Amino acid sequence: MKKIQILGTGCAKCNKLAELADQAAREMNIEYELVKVTNLNDIMDFGVMVTPALAVDGDVKVAGKVPKLDDIKKMLA
Repeated sequence: MKKIQILGTGCAKCNKLAELADQAAREMNIEYELVKVTNLNDIMDFGVMVTPALAVDGDVKVAGKVPKLDDIKKMLA
């Protein structure tokens, strides 16, 4: 089971990234848990200074932008 973490305070871009990550995981038929990390100290513990960010199993894959669906699928593969 993959742990997909959305790092951000709940802004529109953060919500869009969460939607796309959820869609990508469903389309790939992978078991996953989607977690929104909204606490700024927790976000900074990842080394992320700009949100939104996407982490998979604790590893930050992208920060500061919302990637395309296909790019998210590559990050989850």
